[in-house]
Amino acid sequence: MRFSTSKPDYDLTYDDVFMSPTRSSIRSRLDVDLTSTDGSHLPLPLVVANMTAIAGRRMAETVARRGGLVIFPQDVPAHLVVRDIERVKAAPVVFETPVHVSPDTTASEALALIPKRSHGAAVVLDEDRRPLGLVTKSDLDGIDRLVQVREAMVPIGELTVVSGEASPTEVFDELANRRQKIAIATDADGVLVGVLTPKGAMRAALYQPALDPSGRLRVGTAIGISGDAVARARTVLEAGSDMLVMDTAHGHQERMITAVEKVRRVRDEYAAATGRHVLIVAGNIVTREGTTDLIDAGADIVKVGVGPGAMCTTRMQTGVGRPQFSAVLDCAEAARDMGKAIWADGGVRHPRDVALALAAGAGAVMIGSWFAGTHESTGSLMSDANGRSYKESFGMASSRAVRARTRNQSLLERARAALFEEGISNSRMYLDPQRPGVEDLIDFIVTGVRSSCTYAGARTLEDFHARATIGVQSRSGYEEGRPLHVSW
Repeated sequence: MRFSTSKPDYDLTYDDVFMSPTRSSIRSRLDVDLTSTDGSHLPLPLVVANMTAIAGRRMAETVARRGGLVIFPQDVPAHLVVRDIERVKAAPVVFETPVHVSPDTTASEALALIPKRSHGAAVVLDEDRRPLGLVTKSDLDGIDRLVQVREAMVPIGELTVVSGEASPTEVFDELANRRQKIAIATDADGVLVGVLTPKGAMRAALYQPALDPSGRLRVGTAIGISGDAVARARTVLEAGSDMLVMDTAHGHQERMITAVEKVRRVRDEYAAATGRHVLIVAGNIVTREGTTDLIDAGADIVKVGVGPGAMCTTRMQTGVGRPQFSAVLDCAEAARDMGKAIWADGGVRHPRDVALALAAGAGAVMIGSWFAGTHESTGSLMSDANGRSYKESFGMASSRAVRARTRNQSLLERARAALFEEGISNSRMYLDPQRPGVEDLIDFIVTGVRSSCTYAGARTLEDFHARATIGVQSRSGYEEGRPLHVSW
């Protein structure tokens, strides 16, 4: 990456910069390979942040099917993380894991579950997990909330049922021929495998899933540095976690360095015994020195970002942090010199920001709050007084998160810890009516990044970083580029 003029002597945010187009021979956006350059070789350079309000099992499955990676939070007890890792590993690669209910589930109970999936339906199963029918929100509108779903479901005989071995193209064609919006896939014994919509089939044909060497969906796990990080690392490695993430608000500290060294030894022992090498991610930092120290300690990837996140109040409370574009640029260069990589964590609010982070040298981009307002995030779907749908989100350094993280400590210790919050404890993240699902946002991001690469004449993200030409703009320059959804 180079600047179109001399590099300024002050730090820059994503809003401060733009990319100039250059001569390109690329004929199609689909000619661009977006494989991450962080050593993990993710088909998409997108990582979902380890935030309790966002990164759950359904988010992990959905994002992995499209080529990204979700990091389970460190605040979740180890036995529950193990359970969720096992469920992700057992999930179908092509078909979506649906919400399922029994025939005697009430309409009220079903309506609470259906919004947890963007396809807006629940499969009705018998005791042997064989589909009996399908029920949607529209099927339940206007009926008594205590009525059982058997009375309102569309029976299986009227639905599109396909083999669990069917290709996305076959499913798409079958749904088009039958003019239906969802297909139910079963195995040879008639047991539910999953569901697929026409848009899901299209995406399954377009995206490459993120799979482990055994052909299962990939997922990462945060282990933190507090408590027994070594024991948690062993537990999640044995469960099949594909990434270990060690992070804290101030990643450039002795306690982090010591913890990384210990976990690295555990990881290396596991690799020697199993032949399976798992990458270690450590952070968060914003300096070259922080990058090199964590890599020296054993980190394969360094997480960059202090204060740019939507839920983070660190900069306003402490004055500590750094504008994210410059932090990514400097730390990526330091990591590259050592044969390692960085993740740009936080501060992305538009597809352009993801593209700029990758142009600056990030191996992948971590996204948190942007994905909080989706069907797949962990929170319950709620409505405000105007009927707008939203989910609650909160920062991982907020008092709410700290209380959860310190639940095994005394009441006094928990109260004291909660005083030192550096995050928002309660925020409404509204679902975008045009992009209510995380896959909708992934489409939005990926199309933008692919186009950015074509403007730079880059077929890979390595080429993109090498060829990108960045300029510095005024605030009015940034505003000039914003679209107007109504006339002036």
